Formats: sequence, C-alpha cells, structure tokens
Amino acid sequence: MVSYGVLYNNMHRKINVLKLIGAILICQTAGVLGSTATISAIPTWYATLNKPLFSPPNWVFGPVWITLYTMMGMSLYIVWEKKKKICEEGLCYFWIQLSLNALWSLIFFGARNLWFGFVIIIFLWIMILKTVIVFKKLSKKAAWLLVPYLLWVSFASLLNLAVAMLN
Repeated sequence: MVSYGVLYNNMHRKINVLKLIGAILICQTAGVLGSTATISAIPTWYATLNKPLFSPPNWVFGPVWITLYTMMGMSLYIVWEKKKKICEEGLCYFWIQLSLNALWSLIFFGARNLWFGFVIIIFLWIMILKTVIVFKKLSKKAAWLLVPYLLWVSFASLLNLAVAMLN
C-alpha cells in the first residue's frame, strides 16, 4: 500500500519514504561537499604523496563512501522516527560527526594539511562512537548501521596518520 510517500513493510510498520530519502540525501550531500576538495586533489597533489603499503587504490574510496553515507542516512531516519527526548542528544552527535566528516576532506585534501586533518579525524571518530552509543539506546539497528562507518574511519585515521608521518 502506498500513500503520500508512506509505505508499509511486512510487519505493518510505516516507512516514510520521502523522509528516508531526505535523510540519505542529507548524508550524501555532506559527501558531495567534502568531495569538492577531494576530486581535484586525488590525481594531482594526493598522487604525489608517499603512502603506506596498506593504502587502498583510489577507486575504492568512492563506492565505500557512497555506501557508508547511505547507511548513515538510514540510521538517521530510524532515530528521527523515534521522537524521544534522548534522540536530541544522539542527533546532536550525528550532526557534529557529519560536519566533521565534510570538514576533514576540506582540511586534508583542500587545505592539504595532513596533521590538522588527523586531529579532525580523531574528533570525528569520537563523535561517531558517541553517536553509536546513544543510537543503540534508541535502536540497535540504527547503531549497527553506523558500525561499518566507525570501522572505515578507524582505518582512515590510521591511513591519515601514516600519510602524515611519511610526508
């Protein structure tokens, strides 16, 4: 049954499709904002940097981030739908980490500041962890949707540190 952007899943819970798409688009927009600095820097400046052996090929980053931003949007949607007081704390952490996510790309790739990028990504990691902890109180599914993101940012933090140390 479809009615004004609302679908029902097999357990008869309403899914507000427009709100879900909006949540995903918000997260993807943060990625687009960060990519404005990244896209031009990858084949030029970033290509000249010394990288550790565990650095993945550049083509991996795009699909991984698109997937992660989609999962972040799904997680955001689940918590938005809860409408509980504790959601405010979790959403506050979510907005902070999303802002830090975009800021990291602008600092690391745009400003080409490897060490300040590392500082930003550590704060980003902390805010993701706080978001996961609060989201878990609201929805285990919302929290689990953010775990791959936390793991990827853990890896990205090590990569950022290694690149900073090698250059």
